[in-house]
Amino acid sequence: MSSTGIVYRPRRLRATPGMRRLVAETRLHAADLVLPLFVKEGLTEPAPLASMPGQVQHTEDSLVEAVRAARDAGLGGVMLFGIPAAKDANGSQGDAADGILQRALRASRTVLDEVPAGTATPVLMADTCLDEFTDHGHCGVLTSTGAVDNDATLTRYASMAVAQAKAGADVISPSGMMDGQVATIRDALDDAGFADTSILAYSAKYASAYYGPFREAVDSELTGDRKTYQMDFANAREGLREADLDLAEGADMVMVKPAGSYLDVLRAVADRSDVPVAAYQVSGEYAMIEAAGANGWIDRDRAVMESVTSIKRAGADVILTYWALELADWLR
Repeated sequence: MSSTGIVYRPRRLRATPGMRRLVAETRLHAADLVLPLFVKEGLTEPAPLASMPGQVQHTEDSLVEAVRAARDAGLGGVMLFGIPAAKDANGSQGDAADGILQRALRASRTVLDEVPAGTATPVLMADTCLDEFTDHGHCGVLTSTGAVDNDATLTRYASMAVAQAKAGADVISPSGMMDGQVATIRDALDDAGFADTSILAYSAKYASAYYGPFREAVDSELTGDRKTYQMDFANAREGLREADLDLAEGADMVMVKPAGSYLDVLRAVADRSDVPVAAYQVSGEYAMIEAAGANGWIDRDRAVMESVTSIKRAGADVILTYWALELADWLR
């Protein structure tokens, strides 16, 4: 024992930047990160999103450049969201072969394949949901009373999944929180000859206030809320049950969304899952840090890195974040 009586000095391992780097328990890599991208039909130039500074609705041409940038940065994946020029009650553009999302997938596939065979490139993911395509903004087909019809919606998801796979998607990503969506999509993909196409299940997706800016990003027509199908933010055990059900139905990956306010759920899912676990750092999380940073209330760059590292520390193998490109540059 020293003359001060101090036995342990943990500060030794914090003394220098090099030491802190050496003993870091959690490490981020560009390959952990997935960049969400919005592409809107009919745009002639990218449209900035007021609630998400630095993010845009892409034209089909600018989307291709964004996917190429993600490829060159070594990102793990890109997640595409399509916004059609015309919406209807059934979201018919969601599975149209010439719909905006399918066109974007085909163009992205071409970009990602512009490398020598065997080269690791970002995984091409497609959001498999109807909310961007419906004129009522819900994630499914409505009954005559305005309720979301779970089983009729599953039929639409199956058709969307096959259309996305045909267009080149590596990963189908059902995000609507319909009961049985993973099993239905798995059967549809297998029957159509896409046994190797993966499913990333939005398993524990909460009815969150943090989705607000995303509504601008996809020109959402929603009035009301989605509380009858997305989860109550008071419930953690229910999120684990949802993840268990998706695993039993054959999900290749499971997701918790949002990330930052649900790190307890993320940790619990990661502890029980035998497949990779993803987390989505959603639009509201992005917007809050950007706004606070712009006002000088926080150190914006440090807050970005801290927030994403905390998601990895809580157990995420894959992180969807709008800062993916910027983080990849920092990590390089």
